[in-house]
Amino acid sequence: MPDIKLPDGSIRSFPGPVTVAEVAASIGTGLAKAALAGRVDGKLVDTSFSIAQDAALAIITDKDVEGLEVIRHSTAHLLAYAVKELFPDAQVTIGPVIENGFYYDFAYKRPFTPEDLAAIEKKMAELVKQDIPVSREVWSRDEAVKFFLEQGEKYKAELIEAIPADQEVSLYREGNFIDLCRGPHVPSTGKLKVFKLMKVAGAYWRGDSRNEMLQRIYGTAWAKKDELEAYLHMLEEAEKRDHRKLGQRLDLFHFQEEAPGSVFWHPKGWFLFQKLIAYMRDCQEKAGYVEVNTPDVMDRSLWEISGHWFNYRENMFTTQTEDERVFALKPMNCPGAVSMYAQGIKSYRDLPLRMAEFGKVHRYEPSGALHGLLRVRHFTQDDAHIFCTEEQMEAECRDVVKLIFEIYKDFGFENVRVKLSTRPENRIGSDETWDKLEGALAQALEHMGVEYTLFPGEGAFYGPKLEFVLRDAIGRDWQCGTLQVDMNLPERFDINYVASDNTHKRPVMLHRALFGSLERFVGILIEHYVGAFPLWLAPVQAVVMSISEHQAEYAADVVKKLRQAGLRAEADLRNEKITYKIREHSMNRLPYLLIVGDKEKAGNLVAVRTRSGQDLGQISLDDLIAQLQKEAAVRGSTA
Repeated sequence: MPDIKLPDGSIRSFPGPVTVAEVAASIGTGLAKAALAGRVDGKLVDTSFSIAQDAALAIITDKDVEGLEVIRHSTAHLLAYAVKELFPDAQVTIGPVIENGFYYDFAYKRPFTPEDLAAIEKKMAELVKQDIPVSREVWSRDEAVKFFLEQGEKYKAELIEAIPADQEVSLYREGNFIDLCRGPHVPSTGKLKVFKLMKVAGAYWRGDSRNEMLQRIYGTAWAKKDELEAYLHMLEEAEKRDHRKLGQRLDLFHFQEEAPGSVFWHPKGWFLFQKLIAYMRDCQEKAGYVEVNTPDVMDRSLWEISGHWFNYRENMFTTQTEDERVFALKPMNCPGAVSMYAQGIKSYRDLPLRMAEFGKVHRYEPSGALHGLLRVRHFTQDDAHIFCTEEQMEAECRDVVKLIFEIYKDFGFENVRVKLSTRPENRIGSDETWDKLEGALAQALEHMGVEYTLFPGEGAFYGPKLEFVLRDAIGRDWQCGTLQVDMNLPERFDINYVASDNTHKRPVMLHRALFGSLERFVGILIEHYVGAFPLWLAPVQAVVMSISEHQAEYAADVVKKLRQAGLRAEADLRNEKITYKIREHSMNRLPYLLIVGDKEKAGNLVAVRTRSGQDLGQISLDDLIAQLQKEAAVRGSTA
């Protein structure tokens, strides 16, 4: 006779084993209809799951985050069902949930076409209308392998063979389609009404380039139709904001095959890059940091001590000299910072020691993962390493968090979420050390009143971390800054300080990056502002355009005076119609367009337009300079 405790604290008793669906029905018909899954004692299960003992139960609907995950996961399997109905010879492999949707990989004799995608989506809609029940079955491993081999599904059979012998093999049946899955799934296909197939791409079996190439169909699924429409609208906006296209149009940077994943910065893009460095350098100096620089190439032994050689080797670029010494291009700045700290004796009076570095790092990313400025192989981090005592650790964490929020606000990002990632399975250091470090980060946030989301198991191998996620102008999230606390590297490198009682103690090491990758942050800014940077960030703040050659000398003089006032200005003296010049510079997102004709020349004036098309009329040059200087000093603008 199980007692079921509900989220509101109430308890419902049943005479015998009861399913999640039956509990939902006992509460109300509306909930029974809305139920997609259940959470029993913290575990997500199907609505058909039977509860035989006392348990805590939450009914999962499409209003819950888990509900949307179940919808997307179930829609991936619906996709596979539809593909098998239309293309019986296709082999199904895996179909996980991803951000905003799902994908499923297939092996098929020819590429899927856009027409195929339309037919598959239509078939999915038909299967939804049939409201086919979805049920879970547990098979023996040998039975499941035999079944899928008989069906010609060698990939499924291979997946099942890899399941440990002590784990059960669960299959889900909907109609005449059976698929391997841990679940849970929605109770029937009728719950999956809002989806859209997006594209087809290539993917290697199990992500290994030595294996067969499969076809990956991407889709998106939502609980409500308006959510899907909002997502598709966001994708349209994102297409307009693509930093790769804008970077080319605004003459900021380019990539080429001879240096994959490395940026060729053009003058305007390099100005923007250097502006970020200058801004961060100023913030760090005010916050008590000193700036250092460490080598790009260091001996393998250093990376073995740090643990990177054993935990990060596949992402490192290495080289070997004639005397067979192995060196690595640094993927991270941490070992160099520790080596810097180790020079000379440190006292407790020297701590906290905040060392910042704009360090160039190199990480091997697969070619298919490279994505403009957002995913590169060679990039610059606004890195810093803070060495402090255990007593100073929490206060230093709070100061870093405060600095991060202030900096993001200056760039127009007010909506910032914080993730706390704790110890991963593959880690170094004792559980006692991890307890201290995780507690310091959590307490720092709680004392500041900062809300955070816990992500168990996602910390770095040497310590837990905070991740700071920005939300941009169209609602996309970008993970940028990180803060990690570490007592493991100081132990591995045997660094210490002389305490007040003359004993030697280990410092705590804080790893901190605020922009993260400067290249990536530039890409985010381009897309956030659609290239229309606020005045203080704009590589060119004003362009002075002459109507005819008669004003060329005056236009050049205006540019000279603007530059002398600390403003970034260019002249456009081309023999083109002024309407053409205005349109071109407006398209290039230049903040202010200054037009000079004979009247402006005679009165020491400029006619001013903004990139949005607003006509500010004629303004004296002195007044304009004062106005632009005032605006350029304001940070935190969104355009």
